[in-house]
Amino acid sequence: MSTVSTPMVGSAPLINRDRVIDWLGIAPFIIFSLLFLIIPTLYLVAGAFLTPDGSFTLKNIGDLFTPSIMSAYWISIRVSVASALGGALIGFFLAWAVVLGGLPNSVRSTLLTFSGVASNFAGVPLAFAFLATLGRTGLVTVFLREWFDFNLYSTGFNLLSFLGLTITYMYFQIPLMVLILTPALDGMKKEWREASQILGATNRQYWTMVALPILWPSLLGTTLLLFANAFGAIATAFALTGSSLNIVPILLYAQIRGDVLHNANLGYAIALGMIVITGVSNVLYLMLRMRAERWQK
Repeated sequence: MSTVSTPMVGSAPLINRDRVIDWLGIAPFIIFSLLFLIIPTLYLVAGAFLTPDGSFTLKNIGDLFTPSIMSAYWISIRVSVASALGGALIGFFLAWAVVLGGLPNSVRSTLLTFSGVASNFAGVPLAFAFLATLGRTGLVTVFLREWFDFNLYSTGFNLLSFLGLTITYMYFQIPLMVLILTPALDGMKKEWREASQILGATNRQYWTMVALPILWPSLLGTTLLLFANAFGAIATAFALTGSSLNIVPILLYAQIRGDVLHNANLGYAIALGMIVITGVSNVLYLMLRMRAERWQK
């Protein structure tokens, strides 16, 4: 009876079986990343510099600076900044309340569970939920009108607008802030507060001179992540406002879906601009996260 032996070089095996198993374990992730992230991104980047017949051109990049496209970028940036700042502010105080505010553990577990669900609740269901709640015939709108004689829409509010889309985005921005910032608040050491108290610092001085400087990289980095999260969202915006609000993802969708605005290569250029903006945001987030982790160690 013969046995299969592992080829040897000297006294060491030529093939490390454990290393092969490790690589096989991450092979699905590598294949998924190549097929759905890396290759499509390279295809978009190449297409942004090509004409429909395959010739090299810079016209698509130049067309990004036309007024309509620049306006779409500007509206998207404004919505993303507003929802990121609002989500970061409210999310910070929620995370602070459950971690450092002395609330029962049941409240913390409930909030974190809800945040895990709500941070992934977007698209058509989220748009429908807000239309059913804050639309012209929504539950809250009718309740305010019937019970308090207050017409929400007479104040100029419109759910299908910049403000309405920002409020809708904050539904998933706030929970995402809570999920990411809670570990950072958990990492605040009790020794830091005790040392500041021994040195005579007030609670306000502790937060302004010790806690916030330590948390600042996490706060700023998470806000940048929220910005990137909102900048690339399309399903919620399209389902809620249709084409009434000219944001970049909707403009990109119009360029590549084959309607009267069909220009696939210009769509690739618009997508390249989005990749650059979100890429810069994510790189800054990772840099700030690494800095925050050094403090927490």
